[in-house]
Amino acid sequence: MTRKPLIAGNWKMNTTLPEALALVGAMKERLVAIPGVEAVLCPPFISLSALAGVLKGFPIGLGAQNMYFQEKGAYTGEVSPLMLRGLCQYVILGHSERRHYFGEADELINKKLKAALAWGLKPILCVGERLEEKEKGQAEAVVERQLRGALVGAADPGGLVVAYEPVWAIGTGRAATPADAQAIMGLIRRLLAQLYGNDKAQALRLLYGGSVTKENVAPFLKEQDIDGALVGGASLKAEDFLGIVEQASAIRSR
Repeated sequence: MTRKPLIAGNWKMNTTLPEALALVGAMKERLVAIPGVEAVLCPPFISLSALAGVLKGFPIGLGAQNMYFQEKGAYTGEVSPLMLRGLCQYVILGHSERRHYFGEADELINKKLKAALAWGLKPILCVGERLEEKEKGQAEAVVERQLRGALVGAADPGGLVVAYEPVWAIGTGRAATPADAQAIMGLIRRLLAQLYGNDKAQALRLLYGGSVTKENVAPFLKEQDIDGALVGGASLKAEDFLGIVEQASAIRSR
């Protein structure tokens, strides 16, 4: 099964609108010239509409960093799938920062994921263990719980992408080893096969996230079940993000 690599940049709570426009302007022409890789940019909500206009006609994806599961209503400060539809193709759900800082549990993430699929959005579902869970040997159990919990009642995963982000490696400069990441990715694909059958599981893309840089990404992309990366800080620098996308293209074209 040949899966097209996907490199997604999560800008988190960074960039003003002018900064977002400048960053995209510095990358878009070169991004579209890199063959065989899907690039997705996930800016703050305030920039989605403007970037959708700038990228119209360019084969570069856009993603939101979060959403609520209701279509509309008295939910001050929230953004619905109805609002995102037409602005972007992807939405990040279950990021460790949403789980940790905002108390998002598997049940809420499940509601968001099913709402995203119902509105034709492609979820980038994040799963991963904290340091204390890793040290107790609970990494696989945590990832399985999060994955199964998020997918309850999701009969068709659609364009689901799963990102494994060991929480202890996010923003710390400490990445998991490629072999460790592959072990978890293999588990995720086996679990997806149990839920949706082997053919569907083999078609879905799995990303590694956690202090990904242009210096360390190559060994991860060479692993069998790693189809790309969810990039944090390095996605805020044009040359760094372009370097990651270029390596994904070179590795998968061999």
